[in-house]
Amino acid sequence: MRVIAGEHRGRRLTAVPGKGTRPTTDKVKESIFNMIGPYFDGGWALDLYAGTGGLGIEALSRGADRAVFVEKDNKAFAVVKQNVAACRLDAYAELYRMDADRAIRTLAKRTQPFDLVFLDPPYANQKIVEEITLLQELGMLADGAWIVAEHDAFDRFPEEIGNCVKDRESTYGDTAVTLYYFEADLKT
Repeated sequence: MRVIAGEHRGRRLTAVPGKGTRPTTDKVKESIFNMIGPYFDGGWALDLYAGTGGLGIEALSRGADRAVFVEKDNKAFAVVKQNVAACRLDAYAELYRMDADRAIRTLAKRTQPFDLVFLDPPYANQKIVEEITLLQELGMLADGAWIVAEHDAFDRFPEEIGNCVKDRESTYGDTAVTLYYFEADLKT
């Protein structure tokens, strides 16, 4: 596992020990960033189920201004912290050890919208539609934000979730990635 491109390209990332965490493979990560654009012009990223922190770190390496990493598992949280430090990204990262729902509600109080959101929950417990809905209801998405949902290839999601429109869906074996694009004034 490594950083694919940008300032920290080639930097190896530590994996979470055991089988409790399923990190995004380099192939899937590279495909995700090819779909949403190879580099960013600033903005905030939210890695809601951080695992190793690989997706948020990749976003920072490619030009995101800041990334917020959320992980409830103690071992995984320690690995995120270690990977952020190893890439010398501490000044650009915020880490929260809590579950996704609590994190969304906590972060909403700050009124800082996100330009890029990664949702890579445990496949068996995913609540992707509910979380995308909540992010919109709480005003946490910047106009033009991308939401990247990684999920089981058998899961299907609607074409629209509120003002989020499905851009595309790609499958990689038993993993699928669905991209949504948020348009603040899509519906009146």
